[in-house]
Amino acid sequence: MLGRFALIAALAALPVTLQVPTVAPVPLAATLQEDLVKVAIETGEGRITVALDRGRAPLTVANFLRYVDARRYDGQSFYRAMPYDKGGLIQGGITSDVKLLFKPVAHEPTSKTGLHNVRGTLAMARLEPGSAQSDFFILTEDIAALDAGDADPGFAAFGHVVEGMEVVDKIFRDPVSPTKGVGALKGQMLEPAVKIVRMGRVK
Repeated sequence: MLGRFALIAALAALPVTLQVPTVAPVPLAATLQEDLVKVAIETGEGRITVALDRGRAPLTVANFLRYVDARRYDGQSFYRAMPYDKGGLIQGGITSDVKLLFKPVAHEPTSKTGLHNVRGTLAMARLEPGSAQSDFFILTEDIAALDAGDADPGFAAFGHVVEGMEVVDKIFRDPVSPTKGVGALKGQMLEPAVKIVRMGRVK
């Protein structure tokens, strides 16, 4: 059960000192408007609006929207806040019932999409490449180590927060349990978890 919604244990041991990415992040403005799909994430602490880049990460976006359109994220939660350097990430997804999960989506590395794991980025949580299902995370700071490298497939970035980053920051600062979580997740589990009331496309 834990492996389904963990990132990977090694993520907790990422080096704090990072190399600056050799490829500059693709600005949201550079994406064609028709390739962006906006989704509102209504949480118990406020609304987060994200723009998904189906032009650059079509498989990952289609997977995420499948869950959104089927209302399978409704009633789930953000359950993890992972610290990293001066910020970190919040992680959410389906943890209530494995029957709500669709088949894993093929991995779309940042080296292929041109997107990057920077503050406000949405990316898929996974174990092995190609194992991502519903769980995703939102970064509160740039973490270049999550991008694909020469021998590292990284994590698939597929969107960016366009409104409500203050809500993301607030969730990240919420209390965590000192005892819940196994291995790398211990001390990172939000207590209480922040409910995802509903998700839906924004017209």
